[in-house]
Amino acid sequence: MLAWICAAILLAGCGGGDKTPPAEKAQGGSAPMKIITEQDADAMANETRAVTGGSAAIPDLLLPEAPGTKVGKEGPAEVDYSNTRDGYIMARFNADRGKRLKAQVKGPVTSYTYNMDPEHWEVFPLSDGNGSYTVAVYENVSDKKYATVLSVTFDVQLADEFVPFLRPNQYVDYANAVVTLQKAAELTDGLTDVLDKVAAVYDYVVRSLTYDKELAENVQSGYLPVLDEVLAKGKGICFDYAAIMTGMLRSQGVPCKLVVGYAGDAYHAWISVYSEEDGWIDNVIWFDGTSWQRMDPTFASSGKNAKALKEYIGDNSNYMDRYYY
Repeated sequence: MLAWICAAILLAGCGGGDKTPPAEKAQGGSAPMKIITEQDADAMANETRAVTGGSAAIPDLLLPEAPGTKVGKEGPAEVDYSNTRDGYIMARFNADRGKRLKAQVKGPVTSYTYNMDPEHWEVFPLSDGNGSYTVAVYENVSDKKYATVLSVTFDVQLADEFVPFLRPNQYVDYANAVVTLQKAAELTDGLTDVLDKVAAVYDYVVRSLTYDKELAENVQSGYLPVLDEVLAKGKGICFDYAAIMTGMLRSQGVPCKLVVGYAGDAYHAWISVYSEEDGWIDNVIWFDGTSWQRMDPTFASSGKNAKALKEYIGDNSNYMDRYYY
């Protein structure tokens, strides 16, 4: 019975048997990330105060930027790798030729392939840590064939292991998610312990969102969560749950990975958080007095916290990490 329940949840929510990492799928109509300026940030703060009456202040966010100190450029393709120490690069294709675009971030261990929209910056994390990276931008030439427009190689020495997981990026885009940021501030107001913040955010997400079976059955290839829209609807798929939690926690200074991999034999998304006392915690969901169980908000919500599902989630053998965003 347990296996059937888990399979039903996963197959409905994460594309079933489709093993293609979400970043490698053709991008559907998600709004592009906007890299905001200091003036934008002030305006966003003013908007939040107007909407919420000024409760629970949003802290200063760590936001990506493209200062142009270290740049690779060829034609309309550009890669800004000025901030590798802070765990990210930015890329753009500054022309709209009506062709599909992709970027590949190849680290020491893993290659990540992303879709790109023309004429705006995309933010990609350096999830593999220290070492040599090659970033390439590709333009579609025919069918499934792509031509390399630009390739740049550089060495990365991170300020610390957490920096790739402290800022917005293409997969976890909370830079302008005013409602999500304000809710995160409210939930964690007065809390100092990391796991208390995790618990507050987790409990809210599990209580507030229901599993969107209709979206799961009809989701288009390349779907990217728009966090405020998901909260407004009050429902989402596994990617939504994980992205909202990751964005909320990062906005509060908690290092958090959005993890994409396999739960059983189906594609799924969950999160991993960092605590100074415990290090990276890959199996947090609830505390039974002895250990924390895996942080997988989709299962916990969809299964109504059933004991059998908690046991499944808490068993690390059921999960295999593939990608970190």
